[in-house]
Amino acid sequence: MKQMLLSKAFTLMEPGPVVFVTTNDGHKNNIMTISWTMVVDFTPLFAITTGPWNYSYAALVKYRECVIAIPALDQIDQVVGVGTCSGADTDKFEKFGLTPVKGKHVGPPLIKECLANIECKLIDLVEKHNIVVLEGVAAYFDRARKEKRAIHAIGDGTFVVDGHKLNRRKMMQSKIPDGV
Repeated sequence: MKQMLLSKAFTLMEPGPVVFVTTNDGHKNNIMTISWTMVVDFTPLFAITTGPWNYSYAALVKYRECVIAIPALDQIDQVVGVGTCSGADTDKFEKFGLTPVKGKHVGPPLIKECLANIECKLIDLVEKHNIVVLEGVAAYFDRARKEKRAIHAIGDGTFVVDGHKLNRRKMMQSKIPDGV
């Protein structure tokens, strides 16, 4: 093995899928692309990494709600586009051809074109590490959508795509909590 730059070690540990996070600041909707996501336990708790450098952050912290929208592979250009411009001067829904859909439990919209959407409430903010902990209050999945592969950012401008699903449920059956 060859030693690599320690500053690039994060590229070795792929996070969860790249997601869109929608917010509303009381006047307008916005979308940000987030590549650092994780599930917290076997509950509807999720964590994302973001901070004041993202235009949506102020609305997320003030209103304490958002939608996590999970795009699929066919949306890779929208994912990168949304992530490389600011909602301060861009209507990202319009620019990237995304359709806002009114949620049932939160003000920010779901994204119609996405594979899945999770309405969330902010329950904890770990400012030291820029971690936002969210509780899902409703989830939606588009079973009719043809493309279902999620995108994972490596962190260096490259992405990995979900591949084949391997089923080991029988092997793990005694280790999976009820209801999962």
